[in-house]
Amino acid sequence: MKLWIMLTATALFIAGCATQTKQPAPQIEQNLTKAAPEAVPQAPRKHIKLKEVQDNNYSSSYMYPETNVPKKKTMKVASADTTIHGLMTKEECINMIGRDKFDKYTQMFGDEASSIKRCAMIKAMQ
Repeated sequence: MKLWIMLTATALFIAGCATQTKQPAPQIEQNLTKAAPEAVPQAPRKHIKLKEVQDNNYSSSYMYPETNVPKKKTMKVASADTTIHGLMTKEECINMIGRDKFDKYTQMFGDEASSIKRCAMIKAMQ
């Protein structure tokens, strides 16, 4: 039985491949009589002479001019230690957010002062 199935499948496969033929591609009619001749561009009216480039006249004062614009005034900000410790202590921070979060902030920010600053920000937002 297997042999008959295999023979039938092989015969159908060969018959399917043999009946396929390539059809010629449709030809496009080309009408050469209607094609317009290519337009030739006109010569330019002005004759332009190019100048020679001189690259030996570099001047740093031209490239980097000094400006007389006044500098912006900066405001002096109080140091972080005085404002942080004036607002909150380590114990207040631990009581507010808990020891686990305080240790987490200390590890993330690098020192306890940053953790206390974070606590002060949280307290200010509440």
